[in-house]
Amino acid sequence: MNIAFVGCGFVFDIYMRTRNAHPELSIAGVFDIRRDRQDQVCTYYGLAGYDSYEALLADPKVDVVVNLTNISSHVPVTRQALEAGKHVYSEKPIATSREECASLFDLARRKRVHFSGAPCNIFSDSLRTLFASVKAGQIGQPLLVYAELDDNPIHVMEFEKVRSPSGAPWPLVEEIHEGCTYEHVGYHLIWICALLGPAVNVMAFSKELIADKSDQTSGFVGTPDYSVACLNFENGATARITCSVVAPRDHRMRVIGRDGELSTEGYRHYRAPVFLERFTKATLSARKFRTLRNTPWLARRFGVGGRSLPLVRNWKSHAVERHQQPGASLKTRMIEWLRRREVYAQDKFVGIAELARSLKTGAPPYLTPEFLQHINELTLMIQGAGPAGVAVKPATTFAPLGDLTGTLS
Repeated sequence: MNIAFVGCGFVFDIYMRTRNAHPELSIAGVFDIRRDRQDQVCTYYGLAGYDSYEALLADPKVDVVVNLTNISSHVPVTRQALEAGKHVYSEKPIATSREECASLFDLARRKRVHFSGAPCNIFSDSLRTLFASVKAGQIGQPLLVYAELDDNPIHVMEFEKVRSPSGAPWPLVEEIHEGCTYEHVGYHLIWICALLGPAVNVMAFSKELIADKSDQTSGFVGTPDYSVACLNFENGATARITCSVVAPRDHRMRVIGRDGELSTEGYRHYRAPVFLERFTKATLSARKFRTLRNTPWLARRFGVGGRSLPLVRNWKSHAVERHQQPGASLKTRMIEWLRRREVYAQDKFVGIAELARSLKTGAPPYLTPEFLQHINELTLMIQGAGPAGVAVKPATTFAPLGDLTGTLS
């Protein structure tokens, strides 16, 4: 299937890390309104470029348009592609209003094309393993989810110095002005809602805590750099999600059931270990001891934190298991191996691959339009909660998604 990218910024290179694991997807070309940036990626990756977005949409070879533009451009770029009769895969958030989001899905339905979007970490091996354990009843009824997405104090990390492999600067100013909730909370919402179902009540708070986040921005910019939300689900479970670029890195994900707990750190690492702890009086009491709390390897000897589960594999697991760029130097391969092992291992192409597989087989997409609209609405609620906080009921809902597609038996 032929795909074309619009937007060649920093995230484009993250997508390209695993493109060779998806031979069924052929890149017809790319377009960016910054011609110098388009030329950079075309030269670096050996891709064709379009003279205009209209030329991309007029190309009959293009089946799917992948929208990697900045957030403010998501809606018009997606709408134009849908109007041209193209299937679309969009980065998150799909839209910055519930009405615009709904209008895009209505347009896709009228045009009889598929419209899907990021994030795609729900298709990771870590989350497949977590879902399988819950389904098998290993922690009993899931009652509570704690999800952290603290991504380091942004003013300390010198992101203005970061460049992608093809030379794109990390979009520091855009990240500051759009905020970590728009950029990140979807990574947790997508798996939590797929696991627990639709949220029926949202209590949220958001606030900007850090002024002067970079030399390129002064004072407060008016966008929250911290948010927290408590979600009440239709099935009776509850979740608490925290997002910030204020606190040091913490990506923990915990599902607490009546009989045990599952934990991982897999939002950005698709093969992160998943731990299962079955509650007993002994393991719960062992947590009282400071030495065990401060010494994880010793604590596990006493059952605290549980045991690592064998990861459930999927049809694209290999994308993050080995280096995917041919011709790389030994040094590059070693750096990439260390990154995959210790820092993150994402396959952003897998969301496009799942959309393409749905188109090929005629099966409905796993991430339904109703589900994606619900995730988008929750994102907007949390971002917009403000320092006074809100307690609101989502207008959107969705039917259960069922088992994850692509799992290998």
